[in-house]
Amino acid sequence: MPSLPISRRQALVVALGLLALLAVAGRTLVGTGASASMPREQLVVQTPAAMPRLVVHVTGAVREPGLYRLKEGSRVADAVARAGGATAKADTAAVNLAAPLADGIQVLVPSRVAGAAGAAAGTSASTGARISLSSASAVELDALPGVGPVTAQKIVDYRAAHGGFSSVDDLDAISGIGPARLEQLRDLVTP
Repeated sequence: MPSLPISRRQALVVALGLLALLAVAGRTLVGTGASASMPREQLVVQTPAAMPRLVVHVTGAVREPGLYRLKEGSRVADAVARAGGATAKADTAAVNLAAPLADGIQVLVPSRVAGAAGAAAGTSASTGARISLSSASAVELDALPGVGPVTAQKIVDYRAAHGGFSSVDDLDAISGIGPARLEQLRDLVTP
């Protein structure tokens, strides 16, 4: 075997230099790899944030009345379905099933009344129960004293625009309902 033109000492210096170069390169590559990858806590699969929930009280002519939690954006029809659906005696035409729900409202599904008394006799006002401003139909609201079809529609429109009533005092925001009318309605309605 031919001899190397460099001395043993020179070979040792070159070898140490290569080791130092490999150590620096390795450290640089490892450091780059660690910063480019995600930290460990970000690698954990995260569950999606829970959708906001609404709590509504479903009552009246439904199979299982009670309090129910529903997803944000749910409609009255979703609440009725969650309560087991309407009973055979339910007057679903008197309820706006497409109305959006708001947290804390009561959904009242009235019962049909036999005979010629019609929708007015089937309303909660005539039976002594309070009418829910956040879920009552325009027909039910129209049956309230001093509330005609135009004002009833204004209440429904306000509810659609603002997501329901948080207080009976919110009626004051509707044109046509002044302080005297508000006091007259206070014991007949619920938010």
